[in-house]
Amino acid sequence: MKIRSLANIYIIKTLILSSVLVALVACSQQSSESSKALDDSIAAKNTEYLTRDIKDDIFYFVMPDRFHNADPSNDNGDPNRPISFGGLDKTSKWAFHGGDIQGIEAKLDYIQDMGVTAIWMTPLLRNRAVQSDGFGHHGYWVIDFTEIDPHFGSNQDLRSLIDAAHARGMKVFFDIITNHTADVIKYKECHKLDGTFIKDEPGCQYKSTEQLQSGDVYTPFVLDAEKAVKFPEWLNAPKYYNNQGDSYWQGESVVNGDFAGLDDLNTSNPEVVEGMTEIFKNIIDEFKPDGFRIDTVKHVDLSFWQSFGPDIVAHAKSTGIPNFHIFGEVYDGNPAVLSKFTTAGKLPSVLDFGFHFNVKDSLFHNKDVNRLGQLFDNDDYYRDADSSPEILMNFLGNHDAGRVGFFINQGFDSVSEAEKLQRSVLGHAFMYLSRGIPVVYYGDEQGFTGDGGDVDAREDMDASLVEVYNDNELIGSRQTTAEDNFNQRHPIYQSLQKFAKLREQHKALRSGLHQNRLIDNTKRIVAFSRIDTDEKVEYLAIFNMGMQTQNVSLNVDSFSYSSVFGNNAKVQQGKLTTTLEPLSFVLLKADQTHKGSEIFNVTMPGTYIDNKRLFIPVNLTFGEQKALPLAEVDFYLVDKDGIETFISMDNTQPYRAIVMPEAIASMEELKVLVRDGSGNEMSKRFAF
Repeated sequence: MKIRSLANIYIIKTLILSSVLVALVACSQQSSESSKALDDSIAAKNTEYLTRDIKDDIFYFVMPDRFHNADPSNDNGDPNRPISFGGLDKTSKWAFHGGDIQGIEAKLDYIQDMGVTAIWMTPLLRNRAVQSDGFGHHGYWVIDFTEIDPHFGSNQDLRSLIDAAHARGMKVFFDIITNHTADVIKYKECHKLDGTFIKDEPGCQYKSTEQLQSGDVYTPFVLDAEKAVKFPEWLNAPKYYNNQGDSYWQGESVVNGDFAGLDDLNTSNPEVVEGMTEIFKNIIDEFKPDGFRIDTVKHVDLSFWQSFGPDIVAHAKSTGIPNFHIFGEVYDGNPAVLSKFTTAGKLPSVLDFGFHFNVKDSLFHNKDVNRLGQLFDNDDYYRDADSSPEILMNFLGNHDAGRVGFFINQGFDSVSEAEKLQRSVLGHAFMYLSRGIPVVYYGDEQGFTGDGGDVDAREDMDASLVEVYNDNELIGSRQTTAEDNFNQRHPIYQSLQKFAKLREQHKALRSGLHQNRLIDNTKRIVAFSRIDTDEKVEYLAIFNMGMQTQNVSLNVDSFSYSSVFGNNAKVQQGKLTTTLEPLSFVLLKADQTHKGSEIFNVTMPGTYIDNKRLFIPVNLTFGEQKALPLAEVDFYLVDKDGIETFISMDNTQPYRAIVMPEAIASMEELKVLVRDGSGNEMSKRFAF
């Protein structure tokens, strides 16, 4: 619904209310005050998105080209600019299919009705439409950082979408690239003068920094017709790029090599840092997005992020966007690798590939569920002075890795359709109830399966003409992708509505601490608590990831629990028992406020190095041991001058700080400050 329509409705209501008040009390002043209060209410609703905590959001990740085509006139891009024209072939999984920004705006009802509060779109800036290795339907081959790609619409179309979303209280996130641009630069040692490869096999062998220092270098050149195709203009100069050939995804080539042949920016160059920062400050100024997802983060020099992240967030605040959120793509499941970019790299958050891999392995590929306990125990990697695991972005599938349905078919191809549906729903429930922010990949709510990753996981939501998409059997539906798939009666879609409502109604599910409670691989049971540290009411989520009905028993602190979702539970003598059917879960809420235990003592057993991190564990002793002790431990470095620097906080067992070894180089002592659930404090110092 448009803002103007909403305003008209409220004006009518206000007039009716005014006439009633006049009739009753003959007081025009009261009528005026009521009208003003109503206008203020509308304004508050339309600006609430600005101040809403990112932990309160649910994301929908959508690829505009494959979502909905609302304007067929832009399907082929701009004929007046050949580099951004062409590539339309709705029968090819590789080519453009015609979806656009207007198509997303036209489907905002569908997206919002699912409970989604934030939309993240693949890159929209103007691309090289066609390269030798494919088509830019995905948006990751940018040549113009100042303009929307004509295949997707115009700058005004994007402003219209953002305004429409904001009017509904929804956020809009851009997918941005700082690592590379489209492939324009060639090398004389690798390419012919017409830009084609000298050898039959495409690609340019990577040259190491050691080779460059010895004089073994590439000679970059640009075809005459492409010397000024990039915007801003400084991006056309080869001196701003590494020019070392193609990455082989190891060693220094991860950062310095061309990503699949794309022109790799030298992100250690201060001029490049300044130039790219200015580009995306201008994007914020023009479009007012609510945050950025950043592509290929681990392929960029770490020093770039240390500057870029804080500068972008500060600029957004200066323009009136107080909660601008940034999360990066680091394609790695190791928390030591992922957390490097939120701690040393100063980015607020990353996509949690650890969550993705471990849920896929345990629930969709039937592997050991102990990995899920380890996943959350490793959250301490992300705790430092300016980041935390609570704002990691949880996801099950995406446009590169593949879909939930594909993973289920991989692991359980011969099981019933009902079981496949249960596994998808259970996986999404696990994502919505765990710590972190849920991200739904478009089409997963319709049971799309795909045939793998990359283009095999980029089906159309509109009726598709791609044969390799249309021969797939969807989960939870008898439809195929040959039909329109905006079905709000689909069981996965409706389940996501319910899970979104749970998060909305219960604060602890959005921002409460996450504590492992029971991991039983034999029974395939995973249980965790979520508890808001202000409300101090425990929510207990228990998942049966196996195919046998299980009786579950675990120690609890409350005398009774009520069912929020699923079966009830009984508590006798401090033990909770409940029964879970195969592939099901229960969500229970404690009927009593949690009472913490008084802290009795703090000891430090000794530090150690693991996974390129320094581990600083502490042991807490309480006067009364509880299943959920509720303590918060703050860690401070103390240097030779007695100056204290906060380095980490932990509020879940096991209590520890995990820090980069270089971060404690000047430390003389460690100060540990403990606050227990009863409000008591204890401070201790340990020689280091």
